[in-house]
Amino acid sequence: MTDMLQKGQEWLASKLTQHASRQVVYRRGELGATLQATIGKSMYDQDDGEGIVTRSQVRDFLIDTRALLESIIGTLPRRGDTIVEIDGNHTFIFEVMALGGDPPWRYSDPFRLKLRIHTKQIESHPS
Repeated sequence: MTDMLQKGQEWLASKLTQHASRQVVYRRGELGATLQATIGKSMYDQDDGEGIVTRSQVRDFLIDTRALLESIIGTLPRRGDTIVEIDGNHTFIFEVMALGGDPPWRYSDPFRLKLRIHTKQIESHPS
């Protein structure tokens, strides 16, 4: 029997990519893959060990798992990879990073269709 919830999630993921995404370049060293990504954000708390907690926000890129794995990159995200986003006449470069002690990415749904990749902006300049 077909899992209706999974089919619905697949439909929703395809619509998200089709109607709410933009083209980015996912880079690892000299390799680069042009992929569709939906922009998101994550909040996280970081304790400095002396009782001060800093709340921070990072930019997330939601990318189809299959698209990344079938691209020239060929594996799941790694810390230090970069994502290049062009917005109008401006280029932004983001580095894949971990949130506290967590990995730099997680699946965004129970069926592992999309990756939520956490990043920080490291560079920007006019295109």
